[in-house]
Amino acid sequence: MSIKKYEHAIYAGVLGKIIGVYLGRPIEGWSYEKIRDTFGEVYYYKNHETGAPLIVPDDDISGTFTFYRALEDCNYDKEITAKTIGDAWLNYIIENQTILWWGGLCRSTEHTAYIRLKNGIDAPDSGSEKLNGKSMSEQIGAEIFIDTWALVNPGNPELTAKMARNAASVSHDGLAVEAAVYLAVMESMAFEEKNIETLLDEGIKYVKNEQLICLITELRRKCKNASDWHEVREWIAEKHGYDKYPGNCPMVTNHLALLMSFIMGGNDFGKACMIACSAGWDTDCNSGNVGCLNGIRLGLSALEQGANIRCPVSDRLYVVTSDGGETISDAVLETRKIVKAAAALAGEKMEFPKERYAFEYPGSVQGVIPFHENQHEQTLTKIENAYKKNGISGCEIFYEGLGPGLHAACCVDTFIDLKPKGKEGTSYFDVLCSPTLYSGQEVTAKFVCKNQNNPNLKLFIQYFDERDELALKYSSLNALIKGENTIRWKIPDTKGHVIYRLGIYLESNVRLDGSIILSTMDWSNAPIHYEMGRSMEMTPTLTPWTTTTAWLRSFVSSADHFNPDYTVTFSICHEHQNGVVTTGTSDWKDYAITSVITFSQQECAGLVARAKGHRQYYGAVFTNGRAEIYRQKNETRTIISSKAFDYKIDQTYKLRFALRENLLEFYVDDQLVLSGKDDTYICGQAGYVVDSGAILADGFVIERL
Repeated sequence: MSIKKYEHAIYAGVLGKIIGVYLGRPIEGWSYEKIRDTFGEVYYYKNHETGAPLIVPDDDISGTFTFYRALEDCNYDKEITAKTIGDAWLNYIIENQTILWWGGLCRSTEHTAYIRLKNGIDAPDSGSEKLNGKSMSEQIGAEIFIDTWALVNPGNPELTAKMARNAASVSHDGLAVEAAVYLAVMESMAFEEKNIETLLDEGIKYVKNEQLICLITELRRKCKNASDWHEVREWIAEKHGYDKYPGNCPMVTNHLALLMSFIMGGNDFGKACMIACSAGWDTDCNSGNVGCLNGIRLGLSALEQGANIRCPVSDRLYVVTSDGGETISDAVLETRKIVKAAAALAGEKMEFPKERYAFEYPGSVQGVIPFHENQHEQTLTKIENAYKKNGISGCEIFYEGLGPGLHAACCVDTFIDLKPKGKEGTSYFDVLCSPTLYSGQEVTAKFVCKNQNNPNLKLFIQYFDERDELALKYSSLNALIKGENTIRWKIPDTKGHVIYRLGIYLESNVRLDGSIILSTMDWSNAPIHYEMGRSMEMTPTLTPWTTTTAWLRSFVSSADHFNPDYTVTFSICHEHQNGVVTTGTSDWKDYAITSVITFSQQECAGLVARAKGHRQYYGAVFTNGRAEIYRQKNETRTIISSKAFDYKIDQTYKLRFALRENLLEFYVDDQLVLSGKDDTYICGQAGYVVDSGAILADGFVIERL
């Protein structure tokens, strides 16, 4: 069966996952009694009640949409191993910062597995009971990251089971691995099989753990005989609650709660997520898993049968990894990546929209939300997908009463809010990211207008200025005509300051009621020219004790210390090998990075380009009296070109690393020193690398080639 058939179901599974997580996230860690007494049954988002934003970083989301990228990194090998997936952990995770709950060795299962991997113990040994003990290896984490292994194998439970077992064994063992396989297999089969009982029956054939089979059988019997989910929940608590198993988040309790939600929720997407949230225990994990399973099984229409749970989310999610340019994401972008992987595994070729925003799936808005500045002058009334409406697809922006002195404005996030409202901030997971939009890039937006009389339009950016306060810059005014309109805008120079949002601003000299359709919007490849100056130029109030600024946070760092430097721009220090700092996005292709660097007592240091994570990139460095260009691929560093170069410690050099197709060139003080050819990495982010030492970097320039 062609993967094309499954596209909408994959998108529904992605949406189901993130919606389920957002429903359960605000009450994660609450007791059942507190949830019951405070909210009763949780059918809708409670973030506003707990003081947290709705869209937050979460391990369930980041891990799910990250670890399966191991497939792309190994050219979609169907025989992908646990070790390869473990390599992806090391590449995309930044220790103590991204994806995982960093609870400590032998306290957090995933943190423990990461430490094993870092210390050279390959998967599956990294997650084994033999090494980590039964209590550590049978916690919930194997299940919460597993959904994408089913999404890339729609209707193929055999391959799903194989990949899911390898993926789960990176951090878990025993019953936990089998429970994850069981869920993934049912998700894979749900693309074709819709009957709950059949899925449960067929899925259990892939389970190799007798204890788990007995638990599932007993749970199904309890659900069949119960009149209400509360009865089943009471049995789980009495016989299999947290107090009955060692560890802080045992798989058994949560797997039974997940299956209870799936069975008792029936064909009601909202009810199943409600049960998972209202039952307590690990609410966001269980709701996210059942949301993905039912999204696949029931389709997009199931998400619209109850409360409007799609609109507040608007497809938005954070995928927080060392690949910082991919952090700000949406359900459509993630679906494209999954469909691409599914097609590659199936031996098919798929075509995807070239534009970042194309709104190709029913109901998708890709993070287009109202712009709330000067809200009292806002006439925007609705944002919705115009999926194949009158032969047009896109995001439709409605306004009413637009006229002199008023506006209709919407936007997409291109970075994170540095000052999130709410007593809980974002969440206890950090948001590390690079912007998706930079000065010097050109935005192309295409609009379709159905009416004869239309508003005037300006594009705008909202960015953090030198005081880290939000400021605005606008394009020129464009008169929209009936039919198609193409607007192009080169993003103005913000002097290296971070762009937070890209927006659409409508105005009119006469009253207008109506809508316009944003059919596509895109910017791609590296900026034509992007430049950051010295720290004091960018932040005049900088002191020697300033450790972070908004513009510094546009870089994602796995180096031990990365700070603004009072005399130049950055200081970068790292104790061991491979302290990497990057910015940019994964579609930066042919470009040059330039920086003036003062070298200290380091083993190796220089520039990084075409990075996809912090263990997959090209480096142009000084090391041991030589200039070198190398390729980093996981733990292996391969020299592409090298020659003796008598650089001096504590002296300053202008380094330039230029990449055009497969040609890599390393310039020092404007002189070509080295060149080589390699076609392993086509595109990716830019930055710095330091091995066991420190550098000072003065200025940072990106130029498209």
